[in-house]
Amino acid sequence: MQFQRGSGILLHITSLPSKYGIGDFGPEAYAFVDKLAEAGQKYWQILPINQTGYGDSPYLCLSAFAGNVSLISPEKLVEANFTSGTDRQVPDFGNPVVVSFGTVIEYKNSVLNATFEQFRDTKDQGLIDDFHKFCSENAWWLDDYSLFLALRSENGHTSWNQWPEPIRRRETEALEQARNHHDPAIFSEKFRQYFFFRQWTGLKAYANQKGIKLIGDIPIYVAYDSADVWCNQSKFKLNEDGLPQVVAGVPPDYFSLEGQLWGNPTYDWEQMRGDGFRWWVERVRFNLSLFDIVRLDHFIGFSHAWEVPAGEKTAVNGQWVDIPGVDLFNALRDALGEL
Repeated sequence: MQFQRGSGILLHITSLPSKYGIGDFGPEAYAFVDKLAEAGQKYWQILPINQTGYGDSPYLCLSAFAGNVSLISPEKLVEANFTSGTDRQVPDFGNPVVVSFGTVIEYKNSVLNATFEQFRDTKDQGLIDDFHKFCSENAWWLDDYSLFLALRSENGHTSWNQWPEPIRRRETEALEQARNHHDPAIFSEKFRQYFFFRQWTGLKAYANQKGIKLIGDIPIYVAYDSADVWCNQSKFKLNEDGLPQVVAGVPPDYFSLEGQLWGNPTYDWEQMRGDGFRWWVERVRFNLSLFDIVRLDHFIGFSHAWEVPAGEKTAVNGQWVDIPGVDLFNALRDALGEL
């Protein structure tokens, strides 16, 4: 496709004003779309909206596919006739221009937990059918992600490499037992993801109706403590114990004598080539279904990457490694068409 020239605004959802402590998919998001349209803008660049983990960074997420449930709007839940979770007292979130993530997460969790209980008792067959359709269409990532969160909670939110070995190694019998044991928690997380994407789809449709295209973001790397690495251990450069052999970073330069030690695990590109880069194809396909345009963050990383031995305190002692980016993008074109 040809990228249509036009102007727009970069603004993460969390930066929108809100009485709930964090920008979300509620009325202020729709009002921002209206302002963009009134100003003759064509694009809203949003950056990643995936579920964040430790540090609350959208570039270190628990999944490359799951949405950040803190962005679910209480007002939109009311519109969907869910009120039991939204009629509770809103806490004082402190400074209105700074997100207090701990307070926000605790409040949104309380809202979603109560809303989930109401959802379990719903007699709305259309809603039930839509939920099951969502779960079926997204089972390829949703099942593992929901289990990952349940196991992470059971193990005190420690990293997956510290879980019991059969679970860490994803042995079939251990996983099946875990799914049965954690069925309520898995169901609850699927409910949250369903409403995240339901609200997101509504916002995107409204923006497109107003002539605004949404630009999403795919960070080249994923967090080590993520469902992506746990479920695809052979696709990353890991040791036998599951810990990274090398991590990503940037070499020393004019701006930093020690470079930048990002700490993300790096991909085993030959393993990925072995199945036609399937994980990458599905990741890009999924994001192209969510956004009108997708930006790939740290694009040079598809040509060569700076790898640093795990355990180093700085990024100085790394080396450049060639990346088969041409092969990857050829595989993406073969699977998805012109990019």
